[in-house]
Amino acid sequence: MSSKRLVLLLWISFIHIAGIYLFTRGFLLTRLSLPDYTTCSDRKCTLKPLHKRAVFLIIDSLRYDFVTPDPPNPLSPYHHNILTLPRELTASRPKHSYLFNAYADPPTTTLQRIKGLTTGSLPTFVDVGNNFGASSIAEDSILKQLRLAGKKVSSYNVSHLICILLTDYKSAFMGDDTWMSVFPDSFEPNMTFPYDSFNVEDLHTVDEGVIEHLFPLLEDTNKPFDFLIGHFLGVDHVGHRVGPDHASMKAKLTQMNDVLKRVVDLLDEDTLLVVLGDHGMDRSGDHGGDGVLETSAALWVYSKGPAFSQAHVPPPSGLLRYTYFPGTTVRHRNIQQIDILPTISLLLGLPIPYNNLGTVIPELFWRDSKGSELLRALEINTAQIKTYLDTYRSSPSGGELDDSWQSIEAAWAATEATSSIQDSNFIKFSNFNWVALGACRAMWAQFNPLLMSLGLSVLGIGLLATWSAWFGLKAAKNNWYHWLDAYLGRLLRGMAGGAIVGIVVSLLLSSSIPGIYALDYILFFVPLISSVIGIISSPPKVSLQALSSTPILLLHTLAFFSNSFTFWEDRIVPFLLVSSIVPSALAGFTAPVSRLRYRILGFSLLFAVCVRLMAISTVCREEQGSYCHVTFYASSTVPSPPLIVLALAIPAALGLPYAITHFLGISRSDVGVARSFIPLILRPSLFAAAAFWIMESADTAGILGHEWAPLLRIARTGTARMALSIALFGGGFLWWSVPICLDFEAREGESGKNRQVNVIGYANAFGSPYLIFWGIGLGIVYAATQLTGQIVLGLATIALLSWLEVVDSVRDVRSIDAQFANATPSALLDANVPAAPSSPIRFSDIVPLALLGTHVFFGTGHQSTISSIQWKSAFLVTANLTYPWSAVTVILNSLGPLFLMALAAPLLALWNRAPVMNITPTTFEEKTKDKNAQAEQHLAAPDIQVKGESTLAGVGYMAYFATLLLGTAVSAAILRRHLMVWKVFAPRFMTGVLAVVVADLGVLLGVGIGVERITNRVGRMFGKR
Repeated sequence: MSSKRLVLLLWISFIHIAGIYLFTRGFLLTRLSLPDYTTCSDRKCTLKPLHKRAVFLIIDSLRYDFVTPDPPNPLSPYHHNILTLPRELTASRPKHSYLFNAYADPPTTTLQRIKGLTTGSLPTFVDVGNNFGASSIAEDSILKQLRLAGKKVSSYNVSHLICILLTDYKSAFMGDDTWMSVFPDSFEPNMTFPYDSFNVEDLHTVDEGVIEHLFPLLEDTNKPFDFLIGHFLGVDHVGHRVGPDHASMKAKLTQMNDVLKRVVDLLDEDTLLVVLGDHGMDRSGDHGGDGVLETSAALWVYSKGPAFSQAHVPPPSGLLRYTYFPGTTVRHRNIQQIDILPTISLLLGLPIPYNNLGTVIPELFWRDSKGSELLRALEINTAQIKTYLDTYRSSPSGGELDDSWQSIEAAWAATEATSSIQDSNFIKFSNFNWVALGACRAMWAQFNPLLMSLGLSVLGIGLLATWSAWFGLKAAKNNWYHWLDAYLGRLLRGMAGGAIVGIVVSLLLSSSIPGIYALDYILFFVPLISSVIGIISSPPKVSLQALSSTPILLLHTLAFFSNSFTFWEDRIVPFLLVSSIVPSALAGFTAPVSRLRYRILGFSLLFAVCVRLMAISTVCREEQGSYCHVTFYASSTVPSPPLIVLALAIPAALGLPYAITHFLGISRSDVGVARSFIPLILRPSLFAAAAFWIMESADTAGILGHEWAPLLRIARTGTARMALSIALFGGGFLWWSVPICLDFEAREGESGKNRQVNVIGYANAFGSPYLIFWGIGLGIVYAATQLTGQIVLGLATIALLSWLEVVDSVRDVRSIDAQFANATPSALLDANVPAAPSSPIRFSDIVPLALLGTHVFFGTGHQSTISSIQWKSAFLVTANLTYPWSAVTVILNSLGPLFLMALAAPLLALWNRAPVMNITPTTFEEKTKDKNAQAEQHLAAPDIQVKGESTLAGVGYMAYFATLLLGTAVSAAILRRHLMVWKVFAPRFMTGVLAVVVADLGVLLGVGIGVERITNRVGRMFGKR
């Protein structure tokens, strides 16, 4: 029977995966990379080089205000006016030094910025996922142009003489090893020194390695390199670990300032120096999104030899763009970060890479008052971009340009028109480049409406089928296994038929509908046809009772069409959560027994208090502005726990097991495996988890000094491993061996009577061992969660147990009311009458649990933004970044809270359910036609109801998050042209995807392992052979 229940849940999960796959294929598109590269033997596509070589230094996460002469208010003593060399040289040598605020296109992750800097292309939203699994760049880049220049004879005209040069360009690299993933064969082996890039706890190794290998090359009088890349990571790692407002940031920026001074001293006059940040960082030191602080990167260009500008007249103002950095009153020059690529290419006498969309920086080519060099640079730049667009237009993806091609053609026509006004000649070329850039930014936000429609159709019809399964399973009551036999048979036949239809349709339409493959058709028709069959065979029943439990779900779903709701979802969810328990709390006022009244009202109040306390923990989205104050960390710029959390961490870790024991003690089920698990497994595991994060905080703050850091690192790594091992291996072995919380008490009977045996914990025989099983997951997630999040998890656990007591008490009220309504109240007192099935769970019981999962996600320091990912958790069990363990612990930290609440869904059916013999209604035909089924019914009676209802709870929980996913998908599809689609709606959709996947996984593990193991053991003890 377990296989049938799992098949149903797997079928629902398959529908989710198919719909997600189809929709994301149409919504999160990747850019087509053209294999073409720029070639020009006559040198008409480049300029005479101003420099022979270049030093390209990236200071990862170097935000513009770290180097600006006009920093924002209030000033930070830790990162303002520290790295001052760029502004000093810009002030003293204004024609040789230029400082810019470079806009880094989101996603602001290192891999995507490396692609932009070297190819001049734009990333797409889905590219962010590749930051941890980079593949080599196949398209044209400055490194490819350097290689091509070293393999051919190049000629250019100098003073009417044709000079033939055989150039052997050599590239050197040192620093972030991400470069080796994307350019594995581009650097000289004897000048290549990569270092691990993701160990954010190591602030110095990479920088010291770059320094060690950088200066010998600069000091070499032979200058063995033509293009040298140095990628420093210390500033970025300081930001991730302690934030920008920390003494470590001041020390690191001071070090970088000293490094740049030494680099400038060693430069010769033929070497160009470019220093930049690949992106910025937000106030807490993270990045990845499109916030203004994350996209504002510093860019400094310096020439020790020839001046960039020879004229006293500045370039035309129409070519220059200015902006204000947040908190400043002085405007500054603003460029696109990809503008550095065509600029540096032409300054080195190289062709501009084929896929480039950047525009040359005017100040660096303003050689005379007429700007003839700049005009030539713009002509080359514009011709290159037009060639690229023409090639893209003729590619299979060329239709993406349809909407903007007319404006592109008009801008190109303007460039071919002559004008006697000099400034207009500059502006017409720049205007074309800007039009092209804007068109491509819009183009790579293009979508495949057909695939999106297919995905939405699958998600929508699958949701209806899930509801049909919910109603059918609920109506079947204890006959659910008969119902599943017939229902699953129809579903499997529908899936087989859908696969055949998908293959046939793909063969018929593959040539006429490009971009949609056989797998797409199969993944559409298989869930579609099986869902339709499921709906027909078990139509959802619409009733007042069913509708009464859905308003909050519908409100939550429809609200995703509002960007304001998405901004403030973390504040609105607690309101929805408390509102969802109001109907149950009101039942406490009308309960027929005072004990039930006190239980319902008391536990409802405790639930609400826990929810409110959890809401105190917040991290802020950029859009929330000054209305939000970070409480998860000590401040918005210091990613360390607040002092009060440090004080409460150990008491909370030790106190939570006592609270769990108390709840188990209500039903006297704190016996059996609970007596060993809680004191020997759960308490040590939680204590070790809290101890790890306290040591991590002490290490980060440098409380014990640097000399103790290695020992502290070893100690906390060992502590984290111990916490996880105790929970996973110790707890798992103990629970699997003895999955019951029962004890037996024998009493001597009266004279002439048999001995009496009392079963202690009997009333909660199913729920208590499942709570122990859930406690294993709690211990694992607790270890991966930072200290403030651990407090939130503790409150969430108490809230969960409070809600289970409310559900059980309300169920008792309904059962009593039903008995009185049937005019058989005496049956409650008759021990000879078999117990009727207790009141089944309702969807209104599931809604608070699902909302609690969302609330815990926000309360543990997460948002639907990339920058809220807590990278510290990657170093939970290893001192360095180690796959797959670092990825696993980050996933546990980010999605573990959602998983825990999904794993708890079966508790709604198991809590305070005793293994009693239930009366299962059967018809006369069933009795006579299938005696074996009747016998099986009798043998399985002790666990038959909880098995069916635990599956029902899982289906309902999956349906809740599938409904939210459908809402986020529809909102993202409808609002795909909204200004904030990639900032708000797309990230929330991705969060919805992850939530559904985690919910499905939690329910499958809970029902397939937890429920099955417990019911089999308890069933064998109480009547099931």
